[in-house]
Amino acid sequence: MRVLVSDSLSEKGIEILKNAGLSVDVNTKLSKEELLKVIGDYDGLVVRSATKVTAEVLNAAKNLKVVGRAGAGLDNIDVPASTKKGVVVMNTPGGNTVTTAEHSISMLLAMLRMIPQATASIKSGKWEKSKFTGTEFCNKTLGIVGMGRVGSHVAKLGQGLMMNVLAYDPYLSPENAQKMGIELVALSDIYHRSDFITIHSPLTPETKNLINAEAINQMKDGVMLVNCARGGIVDENALYEALKTKKIAAAALDVFVQEPVDPNHPLLTLDNFISTPHLGASTTEAQENVALAIAEQIVDYLLNGVIRNAANFPSVSPDVLRRLQPYITLAEKLAAFQASISEGGIEKVAIEYRGKVAELSVASLTIAALKGLLTPILEDSVNYVNAPSIAQERGITIEESKNKDAGDYISLITMTVTTNSGSNTAKGALFSRHDPRIIELNGIPLEVVPEGYMLVLTNVDKPGVVGNTGTLLGQHDINIARMQFGRDVPGGKVVSVISIDTPASEELLDKIRKLPNVLSVKQIKL
Repeated sequence: MRVLVSDSLSEKGIEILKNAGLSVDVNTKLSKEELLKVIGDYDGLVVRSATKVTAEVLNAAKNLKVVGRAGAGLDNIDVPASTKKGVVVMNTPGGNTVTTAEHSISMLLAMLRMIPQATASIKSGKWEKSKFTGTEFCNKTLGIVGMGRVGSHVAKLGQGLMMNVLAYDPYLSPENAQKMGIELVALSDIYHRSDFITIHSPLTPETKNLINAEAINQMKDGVMLVNCARGGIVDENALYEALKTKKIAAAALDVFVQEPVDPNHPLLTLDNFISTPHLGASTTEAQENVALAIAEQIVDYLLNGVIRNAANFPSVSPDVLRRLQPYITLAEKLAAFQASISEGGIEKVAIEYRGKVAELSVASLTIAALKGLLTPILEDSVNYVNAPSIAQERGITIEESKNKDAGDYISLITMTVTTNSGSNTAKGALFSRHDPRIIELNGIPLEVVPEGYMLVLTNVDKPGVVGNTGTLLGQHDINIARMQFGRDVPGGKVVSVISIDTPASEELLDKIRKLPNVLSVKQIKL
């Protein structure tokens, strides 16, 4: 079998592929057009972040069976298109944890002691001791936004440096935070109390421009900010203005909205701003670790059919996978829907399998459900292999049960997600054996196709809500693809799920929330 390595990879990883008997071509300078011409000849593709594995590339890849990402992020790979083509997408989510966390702390320390600026001063022939008086980190307050693997390791490093550590993560339970020795607080508390803020969240519609002018105004005067997560979480224009006025004393970015960053970017003109070219995962150890890991995973799959660390398939044999796949999709989408509508830190997940599905080995389905539950929270750092361990790390209890009776359905999956704010129960079934549907939410019958952008509305059962909502969407040029409604009793509570072709802005969502008889509105994407 043939494997193309289209981004730089440690030679040791390439040796593993060759020693296994695979034919390996290394070409790291392919244009998009050149990649489209040659990709049809390959069974495997190994990338880092430079190669864009788009739907167009996948359509041209007639023989492609697996894409391996040497690293965690999957921003450059169209995972849904890969799944439709039957191409396994693998990554190495644990390989960059330590190095990215260490880079965040390194950026913080370099910023506190103005090391880049002092170095530039000396190299220009100056000796300006008084100009570069720094700041101690001992006994200061470090605020961490996002307590995934990287954020959790940053917390340990911050504690080791004798800082007081605060953390914001709406999906982390207070009990688990207590075990980690950190104080779990609201996002507003991070802003109000932190001397230093470091960001470790995925880039999602909820976190895009999370650090904007409004957030910055809530921060302490003279706060310092680090972002080694994803470009776009920090509003770069708002950051520039805050650095100019010294509301933010200094900032350090490893990531930008557009990369490579424009040399004329306004931030690069400021003395109190430092940056690196997306180096969070760039250590010798990390590069070698992810290269060895992805090479071994590619070999295992192409030669033995064993799937490990896949972002779109569980680790099962190909024969079993074919039988389970429709239920895996249902379980994952049902859980992702639940995660998107639930409030607070997740404490327990109870899954009941009824009917024909209860006759199967459901371990992979539960893993798929955990992946679906955690992906909206942690994005591409979660896969079918590490989802159970991440759930355990977060103190999430998992209950699994079976029942032969599925009522009017051949198979039925019921999932109850309990958080520290309450619980939601959703039921899912397969239509035509392959099409997943959400058929009930908190006792209210529905028939929801779980895909794309959706608005989930809860409202009082009175006339006008649907019409008013549709009018607002039309005024904002948003087309409705599907609408599903269900209510508990006439005049009681209604749940509406409206599928839309394009996402609604936060401004539009606020307008819908203010409509008469609307109780809540959530926008989700599956």
